Amino acid sequence: MTVEMKLLVVIPAHNEEQNVGRVTAQVRECVPQADILVVDDGSSDGTARVARKAGAFVVSLPLNLGIGAAVQTGYILAREMAYDIVVRIDADGQHDPAEVPRLISVLLENDADVIMGSRFIEDREHSTSVARGIGIRMLAALLSLVTHQRVTDPTCGFQAAKRDAIAFYTDEYPHDYPEPETRALLHRAGFLVKEAPVSVHRRLEGQSSITSLGSVYYMTKVTLAIIIALLRKSPERSREDHAKG
Repeated sequence: MTVEMKLLVVIPAHNEEQNVGRVTAQVRECVPQADILVVDDGSSDGTARVARKAGAFVVSLPLNLGIGAAVQTGYILAREMAYDIVVRIDADGQHDPAEVPRLISVLLENDADVIMGSRFIEDREHSTSVARGIGIRMLAALLSLVTHQRVTDPTCGFQAAKRDAIAFYTDEYPHDYPEPETRALLHRAGFLVKEAPVSVHRRLEGQSSITSLGSVYYMTKVTLAIIIALLRKSPERSREDHAKG
């Protein structure tokens, strides 16, 4: 990554007071050249205060709009501020900030538009529920068929994106469980997406908001969203259209 390139790390957070400070500090240590933006998604705890204390810029949404809207807020700001690369990382500590430089390197070396992290390319220790594991494999098979390339981890939010993809996300980012649907939309718009191996750990503190029953609902809803997106009569704006603004 050249000195002239502007890098933003976006951390969406909802009620992550216990974790967001440590994650922000780790990002600062691992990627000192990056600006850090925490998008506080209507938290009812001290998420915004802790993030600011840790050195992040904070945008607080007036109410809980969901992960998609929080992440898209970060992309909108990144486009307005002319960032060259945006890395999205979760606030709960499951994503390792030490892997951010490698994601950026893969993004630049492969001339890709987006690099999405995958827990399954390499044999890395990772545990998930049976229901969630089955759902991930089903979505991976569907997206591999749709995109004509091997997709191994369609639900991982750890990713890096360049300017054209950032512009696309400001218009097209899904608001509800966005990662799998985004993969289909990027393919349809002509973006080059690749995967890179990442490790995903247990969250630092607290519990995930997605239960086993929620996983089944999530997978069903996302599958339908992908099918609907592909059946739309009016195609999304192309990569070139978004690059022109």
